[in-house]
Amino acid sequence: MTEKADLTSIDVTAVLDRAAAGGRITPQEALVLYRDAPLHALGAAADAVRRRKYAGTEHIATYIIERNINYTNVCVTACKFCAFYAAPKDKDKGWTRDLDDILRRCAETVELGGTQIMFQGGHHPDYGVEYYEKHFAAIKKEFPQLVIHSLGASEVEHMARISGVSVEEAITRIHAAGLDSFAGAGAELLPERPRKAIAPLKESGERWLEIMEIAHRLGVESTSTMLMGTGETNAERIEHLRMIREVQDRTGGFRAFIPYTYQPENNHLKGRTQATLFEYLRMIAIARLFLDNVQHIQGSWLTTGKEVGQLSLHYGADDLGSIMLEENVVSSAGARHRSNRMEIIDLIRKAGRVPAQRSTTYEHLVVHDDPANDPVDERVMSHISSTAIEGGTAHPELKLLASN
Repeated sequence: MTEKADLTSIDVTAVLDRAAAGGRITPQEALVLYRDAPLHALGAAADAVRRRKYAGTEHIATYIIERNINYTNVCVTACKFCAFYAAPKDKDKGWTRDLDDILRRCAETVELGGTQIMFQGGHHPDYGVEYYEKHFAAIKKEFPQLVIHSLGASEVEHMARISGVSVEEAITRIHAAGLDSFAGAGAELLPERPRKAIAPLKESGERWLEIMEIAHRLGVESTSTMLMGTGETNAERIEHLRMIREVQDRTGGFRAFIPYTYQPENNHLKGRTQATLFEYLRMIAIARLFLDNVQHIQGSWLTTGKEVGQLSLHYGADDLGSIMLEENVVSSAGARHRSNRMEIIDLIRKAGRVPAQRSTTYEHLVVHDDPANDPVDERVMSHISSTAIEGGTAHPELKLLASN
């Protein structure tokens, strides 16, 4: 699908009404809505779909407490957008955490009320399936209550190659060792042109999806993601959604879709423009309308800011993701947004929703339906390693949005 295709015959209002009523829309129709539908009408349609999907609990928006433990920054894929990795020969910049350090971080996560860890890092040239088996088994032995929602198709492809085994065997073994589900890591952009431009050494988008489909068949569910703003076209964004929806029709294994925005600092991807606030909100909305077979849409306040995350709850999102006790990857590229549990609860409540802490599989663990009983445990703060602090000035696009 290309943006040059003749889409003038598509009636925006009619398609928007059909989508809001729950009808499936085509990729061509999605592209027209994404480009041309009035912003507030697009958001209202997406919110109508959300309300119907969660009838009875539509007043609730969720969050999770987790820690992203980066086990190494040594990586052979050298993605152009990444400011986190170190080349294998860079002994000054490269590092790996030992198992004791990882277990200490898991212990702190449990102490701070976290329920999930994301175990992510580089594609280390020496780390095969055995490395992950050892670490996941150790984590599960010490902290069986922690959900290991970690890695992604790219890491699986890499570890299988290092160990000389099939992807099926790699997934089966790390799942048996303790992996509960895969994150959407490594999806970036699935269509061929933008993927080759930003991550030429990674597997193709089709292969990424094939590995996820194998995982789903083996009983390991996952999330799906999209990296916005690296020079892709609108049509390529919609193609990314189409590729996900097609696999989801077959497997049902994607629990959520999470778009996030490219961060431009300290990397090798030059001359690129970040996705705007409006583009991001439109993507949240079109994802809710187009991905009719994906249950959850997550707003990414980490890369767009808390105010935009709050707005996403009015554009089809039902979840604000995690209070991250640690995060290093997007922070390395310039993400400066920080939050703690009290702030997220307040953001959700001021968006007109009832906050609820959720599990990895989206069960409600604690519903904060009475403000008088809100948690006041200030230990659950952001421990993101960067020292940059988000400024207090509202994003200029928010002021424009408010005036529209």
